[in-house]
Order: sequence, then structure tokens, then C-alpha cells
Amino acid sequence: MEERKALVVGIDDYPSCPLQGCCNDSEAIKDLLSNHGNGDPNFSVWKKDNVSTKGELRDLIEKCFDGDTDVALFYYSGHGHIDAVGGYLVTPDYSKNDPGVSLQDILTIANDSKCKEKIIILDSCYSGFMGSINTSGQNTANINEGVTIMTASRNSQASMEINGHGVFTSLLMEALKGGAADVTGHISIAGVYAFIDKALGPWEQRPVFKTNVTRFTSLRDVTPQVSITTLRKIGIYFESEDYHFKLNPSYEPTNKKEEVHKVIEPYAKDENTAIFSDLQKLESIGLVIPEGEEHMYYVAMNSKTCVLTAVGKQYWRLVKEGRI
Repeated sequence: MEERKALVVGIDDYPSCPLQGCCNDSEAIKDLLSNHGNGDPNFSVWKKDNVSTKGELRDLIEKCFDGDTDVALFYYSGHGHIDAVGGYLVTPDYSKNDPGVSLQDILTIANDSKCKEKIIILDSCYSGFMGSINTSGQNTANINEGVTIMTASRNSQASMEINGHGVFTSLLMEALKGGAADVTGHISIAGVYAFIDKALGPWEQRPVFKTNVTRFTSLRDVTPQVSITTLRKIGIYFESEDYHFKLNPSYEPTNKKEEVHKVIEPYAKDENTAIFSDLQKLESIGLVIPEGEEHMYYVAMNSKTCVLTAVGKQYWRLVKEGRI
């Protein structure tokens, strides 16, 4: 079983510019990361709100990425700052030339970590600067293998609050509840970003996502859109990924023999209607598509075929390879 740990920080108590939603953000993210959708334990979460000093926050971040755990995640909600030198997560002890923990330092800590996968999620103004830190004369951030960065906004943008949460974190919560899940119920960081990026389309605030990984670990699992048993049948019903599955009226459950004046032979057969039910479920999640007809009902009644979509072909291959 994977070892997974997360540091979750929210800071509202700034002396001259307090916030109101950051501790709400951290509490919600802690609850979602602690358990999978079915209640099974997920991340071991250490939540620290209203961290008072730069030194304390820096120490917490170092402890988060210490060791060789499978997944280490750092989430922050609070003020951000950018100046001519770089970007920062602001702590309540900020001063004019010392606003808080440098984003460069955080990236260095994550880059040097021996944890297998390091994830940094920042809901703060100007947090996108972490994705464009100049390193050794380069114009892009030097992100080592296993590191992923997702931020609420670009390096020139403020982050917004609404209804007691940051806009970014509100969408992150919806993503982790299942909005970003794939058909098997896995929620990856890439899926989370795609969900947030699409939802933020009308807003000026734009998220940033940069990564250097060879695979995406599931952040959280929820109930799949279809059962794994049904999904695996995709490899039974379709002999190849380009197979055309032929239906006829015997697959349509409403085509009952007792209504002779309405039906088309052959009449509905139980074994075929069970297959048709599975195909309809696979169609509802975008893995199967009818050919030559708008709805699966007409595919059956007019003896047409259905085929796998591009995504369906990918899942067909995963099933055939024994990976699902």
C-alpha cells in the first residue's frame, strides 16, 4: 500500500490585510484528501492553519517533502506576493523586504526531495510565478522528475474568493468530490487541472499546471461511473478495438412479443437486453457510439451497429492488457 502524506495550510490572520476563506479552504481540502469516496483512508493529512512566521512555514514544507514516501502533497491557501526578485507565500510576520517563503525555495525543496511524487497546489495571488522561475539562465522552471505544480493564477494575477472559499479551491473541491474522475473513479492531478481550467474559462483568473512525471497517481478514488465488471465487458463485446457490434430488435427490451401489433421480430431476448443495457451504460460515459443513428434504441430496432470511441479504444486496450 502506498504511503501518502499531505501538508494543508490556510492563513487568514494577517495583521493588516486579513482574509476570510483560507482556513475554510484548508479544512475542506483536508477532509477530501483524508479519505476516498468510499471512506477508505487516503492521505495522512497534517493541517496547520494561521502559521504565524516564515520560519515555521518553511520548516513545515521541509518536513512535508522529507523522507521517501510515495506521494507528498503541499496545499496552501493565503496571500501571495511578487516583486522584482521573485514570488512568495506571505506569512503574518511579513515585512517590506521579507514577505514570506520564497517560491524558489519551495521548488528547490520539492526538487531535492526523495519522495517518489511531489505535488504542490497553491491558491494564492501570483502563485503562477512558481511555474516560470528562472533557473541557471533558463526562462522556464526547472522541475525535476516526479514534481507537479498547480497554481490558482498566473504570475500577474490575483486569486478570487467567493462564498467563503477561493474560487480555485471551490473548483478543486468539486473536482476531488468526483467532477474530475475518470470512468474508473480515479482522480488524477491532470484531471483536476482539466476540470478547473474548463470551469474558469469565463474568469480572468487562469490556473497554471506544470509537471514532470511519467504517470499520474490518483489523488482520490470515488465510485466509478460504471462498475468495473461492466467496463471489463468491453473486451468481450468488441473482438477488436475497431469491431462493429451488430444489434437487432432482440436487444431492445421494449420489443415485447405480447404487444404483437407494435413489435418487430426478432422479439426481445433476456440475454441480449442485458448486453444492450451494458452498451447503453458504456455509451453514456463516452466509450461507445451508435453508427448511422442518433440513439442506441434505433441502432437495435434498425439492425445497425455501434463502435468504440477513441477513449473507448483506450479502455479496451487497458482491459485486454489486464490493467483494469
